[in-house]
Amino acid sequence: MQATDVALLLIRVVLGGTMIAHGVNHWIGGGKIAGTARWFAGLGLRFSTVQAWASVVTEIGAGVALILGLLTPLACAAVISVMLVAALLAHRPNGFFVFKDGYEYVLVLAVFALAAAMLGPGALSVDHAAGITVTGWAGGATALVVAVVSTGLLLAVCLRREPDRQECEQVEAN
Repeated sequence: MQATDVALLLIRVVLGGTMIAHGVNHWIGGGKIAGTARWFAGLGLRFSTVQAWASVVTEIGAGVALILGLLTPLACAAVISVMLVAALLAHRPNGFFVFKDGYEYVLVLAVFALAAAMLGPGALSVDHAAGITVTGWAGGATALVVAVVSTGLLLAVCLRREPDRQECEQVEAN
């Protein structure tokens, strides 16, 4: 067993576990789905309850796939996309530093996901066992292009110019 394979496993487990924790928190933590939907509506996203469920499924699914090392560039794309949406809509206006609710943390997660896509999952992964080897520039480009296109489509379809207070109130009433 190579040290590089263990290091890649550590990165996948920590990044994947973090994403699972985010998804579970959006699902059953704090405000549950209704609270997550209110938050998304407040950020200006339409279909906020659908957005809440989509974030839960994406975060948990990407986390599990990363831990397993399964379709790694696509799992990394999901992480990058979620972090890109968070950075653009929630954190960018607050500057860089996480202690001011800035984009520092989501940037680190996104860059680690991009690096993981480029490095590949290593020998301790389902991808390796299945002979899937999309790594290097191809892995990074796959993750980045899928993430940016997905984010762009999500924002094109779901972003309003101004948050819809009526939808926020409707979600809150449910």
